Amino acid sequence: MTIETVQQWMEVSEPMAKLIAVGIILVLAVMAYLITRLVINRIASFVASQTRTVWDDLIIKNKVLYYFAALMPWLVIYIFSGTFPEYEKIIAKIANLMLAWVGLMIFFASLNALNAIYYTFTFSKDKPIKGYLQIVKMIGFLFVLIISISIIMGKSPIVLLSGLGAVTAILMLVFKDTILSLVASLQISFNNLVNTGDWIQIPQYQADGEVIDVALHTIKVRNWDKTITTVPTHKLAFEPFKNWRGMSEAGGRRIKRSLTIEYSSIRFCDEKLLNRLKTIPLLSEYLNDTQLEIEEFNKKVELDNAPLEKRHITNIGTFRAYISAWLKTNSHLHSGFTFLIRQLQPTVQGVPIEIYVFTNTTDWVEYEAIQSDIFDHLYAIIPQFDLKIFQQPSNSTLSKLVFPEKPE
Repeated sequence: MTIETVQQWMEVSEPMAKLIAVGIILVLAVMAYLITRLVINRIASFVASQTRTVWDDLIIKNKVLYYFAALMPWLVIYIFSGTFPEYEKIIAKIANLMLAWVGLMIFFASLNALNAIYYTFTFSKDKPIKGYLQIVKMIGFLFVLIISISIIMGKSPIVLLSGLGAVTAILMLVFKDTILSLVASLQISFNNLVNTGDWIQIPQYQADGEVIDVALHTIKVRNWDKTITTVPTHKLAFEPFKNWRGMSEAGGRRIKRSLTIEYSSIRFCDEKLLNRLKTIPLLSEYLNDTQLEIEEFNKKVELDNAPLEKRHITNIGTFRAYISAWLKTNSHLHSGFTFLIRQLQPTVQGVPIEIYVFTNTTDWVEYEAIQSDIFDHLYAIIPQFDLKIFQQPSNSTLSKLVFPEKPE
């Protein structure tokens, strides 16, 4: 279409023909947008909703076709730029610039759709690609930026690229964090350090929760209090952090807690205490076998005339044996992992008896319930062994011990 054609067809003056030509081009541009946006996009959305596949829905959701609609008006303007020879170069430059940047938006939307499609596969959790796609986006942005400058200056992009060597040092400085993040992302990916869904702890950033996003520059952690902590990606490659994924993969979670027994309550078991403890089914066999073993040992000691070397059953040792026997009947504990009931180094408070076992579930709520049930029972039954749990005296009790009241 030319101005002369419009002039002859409409039989109007040249200025009016130019105005009509502008109107026709704008109408064609709007029609191209509306046809693409309202007709083709809606048809594609309807077809996508009727199929069983997910990838077509994700393409629609990430607005790939939406940006295609935005591309059409500028394509129409570029095609008809020759209608105005005196302004053709300017119109073509503007249209080319818009085509380049809208094309970049289509490229970004396509990468977003690719990332969303990738996350529909089960292996995506272990190998996220969002960071790499962000690198591709950055390269695409730099490419379009160079193309845009070459369009404005009217020079070949090769001329601009040949001058990049002089500004490499500046680019390295500007993109220092990006380069660090890229190296960190590669290390995290190759060494499988962090995946989406992992529970990680990073004390220096007060992060303690589930990883919800692994990107090029940042890793987002949803803490257990529902706050979001953003951690620079390169920090995870060069600073220590704890990943609880191993616990989840193993299928068991550790219980490591202790009961502190008061020194004053520890003693040898007399006949009365032994008879009472023998009524506990879990201890009867242990006590009978232990008594026989001790009696045989003590007979040898008596022959050697060494009465101080005689052995006796203690209430704290019997309590350890009871804990071990009782926990072995607990169906919520993992039989394949470490099972240990031990006595720790004595402290000023007393003698700690530590329980070191694993549950057969990693669910937090179930784990806490199992742990609480175990210690509820042990706190309740410990008086049967004539033992006492250490309890810090209150200020009033402590003052009475230090400054006893004078008798009247």
